[in-house]
Amino acid sequence: MGSVPGAVSIGLVQMSCAEDLAQNLEKALARIEEAARRGARIVCLPELFRSRYFCQSEDVARFALAEPIPGPTTERLGKLAAAREITIVAPLFEKRAEGLYHNTAATIGPDGRIRSLYRKMHIPDDPLYYEKFYFTPGDLGFPSVAVRDARIGTLVCWDQWFPEAARLVALAGAQIIFYPTAIGWQFDEPPEVDAAQHDAWETIQRSHAIANGVFVAVVNRVGREDGVRFWGQSFVADPFGRVLARASASEEEVLVVECDLAAIEQVRRNWPFLRDRRIDAYGDMQKRFRN
Repeated sequence: MGSVPGAVSIGLVQMSCAEDLAQNLEKALARIEEAARRGARIVCLPELFRSRYFCQSEDVARFALAEPIPGPTTERLGKLAAAREITIVAPLFEKRAEGLYHNTAATIGPDGRIRSLYRKMHIPDDPLYYEKFYFTPGDLGFPSVAVRDARIGTLVCWDQWFPEAARLVALAGAQIIFYPTAIGWQFDEPPEVDAAQHDAWETIQRSHAIANGVFVAVVNRVGREDGVRFWGQSFVADPFGRVLARASASEEEVLVVECDLAAIEQVRRNWPFLRDRRIDAYGDMQKRFRN
C-alpha cells in the first residue's frame, strides 16, 4: 500500500511474556525492528511488557521488578529508536523513589530521548488485578506529545474505560491515543460472559475514537499467565470508529496500520462534538456523584 499524504504508519506489538525479563526485552526489540522494517513510524508495546503480569496477587518481592526511568530498558529502546528513527511507546513498572512506584508509559522519540511520561491515572483493585498494592496513581495529568509524525497521547489499560481520560488527551491535541493493556479472560466464567466482556472492551474504546474524532490504537498481550488468559485482539480504530485492523485472540502478532490523519478533520467537520460541547454546564463532572 502506497503512502498517503498526512498519513503515518503505526506498529502494535502483541506478544506473550515469559518469566525471563531479558527474554521479554529481546523479543520486544525484535518485534519493534520488524514493525520498523514494515514501515511503522510509531511503535507501541503492551502494558508492563518486561515481565509476566504480576498483579494477580500481592507480593512485596515483586517490587524488585521495577526500574527507574530513565533506566536500562529505556536506554536499550532509545538506541533502537534512534537507529531506526522511530518513536517507541514503552510501558514500564517505574521505580520513582524508594517505596514509590508507578505504572508508566515512556514515549521515546526518534532521537532516542524520552519525550514524555504518562503515569497510569486509574488504578484497579479487582480479583487478579491487584494494582493498587503496587502502583501510585499518576500525577502528570493527561498529556499529549508531538513526535515526528503525529501528536500522540498514551493511556494505560484501566484508563481505557473512562471517557473523561480520552476526552482530556484529545483536548490536549492528540491525533492518536495509544492504549497499552494487559486484559484477558478468567478461567471460571462461561463463554457468553467472556464474549460480552471482550465486546464491551472493544466497544468502549471505539466509542472514544468516535466521540473525540481521533485514532485509537489498543495493544494487548496474549497467552495464559496463572489465572488469566489474555485475549489479544489488539486493534486500531479510525475517527469514525471503524476497526482498520485486528490481531488474533491467541497468537503473537505485529500489526502495522496506516492512519490517514486527514480523516480527523474530515470526521470532525461532520460530527463537531468538540464544537458543541457545553463546557459551561459540566461543573458537576468534578463531583463523585450527584445526590
